[in-house]
Amino acid sequence: MARYLGPSCRLCRREGLKLMLKGDRCLSSKCALTKHKLPPGQLPKRRRKTSEYGVQLREKQKVKRYYGLFEKQFKRYFEIATRRKGITGEILLILLEQRLDNVVCRMHLSSSRAMARQLVKHGHVLVNGRKVDIPSYFVREGDEIAVKEKSKKLIPILESMKNESRVGTVPWIEVDPDNLKGKLLYLPKREEIDMPVNEQLIVELYSK
Repeated sequence: MARYLGPSCRLCRREGLKLMLKGDRCLSSKCALTKHKLPPGQLPKRRRKTSEYGVQLREKQKVKRYYGLFEKQFKRYFEIATRRKGITGEILLILLEQRLDNVVCRMHLSSSRAMARQLVKHGHVLVNGRKVDIPSYFVREGDEIAVKEKSKKLIPILESMKNESRVGTVPWIEVDPDNLKGKLLYLPKREEIDMPVNEQLIVELYSK
């Protein structure tokens, strides 16, 4: 599967937003966005006004990079969202939040979504007692996510769980830090998703 191999901090600087691609480093003084407020690359002598298309594109890129997706994957989620009843933009974000790698990251079993994908692909995560090694697996209401017994002593997981008490978890996921497991209580509402994006602009972009 294709994956981005370039510098992660460059993506955050381009979007002007902490995408939490490096876990704890993003919360420290070492964060590149803290040191460099300007986007990467050589700055033009005269800044041009961003077009309507440019604004819409930046919103799409922001969400794609936050959840670690490529265009083909992201467009597939958008197509699923358009077929469901409700507000397309909000449904899109909820679908992305249901991804197993995102839920693992939200539970603080990993410090970043990239690490969460690795844990899932290597078979360290169980869903309802069964091994699931597909990061894009849709977690549903009532599903229990747990770390495999043999993997509970992995240092990266234990280190990440230290953030659970410091940062806290989202209300729609119940976490048992002592047993390294959790449960998706319900699907989140838009106001509960802490993603600073105008999803309607993404819908407008794909509707052209």
